[in-house]
Amino acid sequence: MNFNVLKPEPLLIVISGPSGIGKDAVVKELQKRDLPLHFVITATTRPKRSEETHGVDYFFVSTEEFETMIAQDELIEYAEVYQQYKGVPKAQVRAALQSGKDVIMRLDVQGAQKIRDLCPQAVLIFLIPTDTQEWINRLLARNTETSEDFSLRIETARKELEYLPIFDYIVLNAHNCLQQAVDTIEQIIHTEHHRVVPRKITL
Repeated sequence: MNFNVLKPEPLLIVISGPSGIGKDAVVKELQKRDLPLHFVITATTRPKRSEETHGVDYFFVSTEEFETMIAQDELIEYAEVYQQYKGVPKAQVRAALQSGKDVIMRLDVQGAQKIRDLCPQAVLIFLIPTDTQEWINRLLARNTETSEDFSLRIETARKELEYLPIFDYIVLNAHNCLQQAVDTIEQIIHTEHHRVVPRKITL
């Protein structure tokens, strides 16, 4: 008898949710754990924040550079969100999957929808706050948006909730409970690797 069936296929995992929900914080905490994961670095045209590092948090590029990447078909997916581009380079994702590592992507809901269309076997995780007021307080605490941008993000988040059915899992990322959220995501990854019929990722 052959019991050597537990050979995990690499997963493509998308961590998404509304702006300000803590996607970056979740990914940074996952990076601290000793897991065989590749963390995709997203290209963006938004300005770099003071605490961010080019090539670590994001690839910060000009609009002209990003549009060249689009024209040369170098992106798996991209979107214009809040008048700024974000996109995922193809080469690094394919190389990571070929190495056998699970791939973690942090995307807005538009990006998650595109990955679902492109790769139905991807694992999509939606982060939620404890309640609406907690989420609004987080946005206010960031102090990175104008009042006009703030209103746009709230309206966008309302629309994003309509996309919940495309996701596989909902994870609570409550204020001051980051470890619990990341523990849950780690459990999801562990569970996915024990499916009788594994997900097959093709890009």
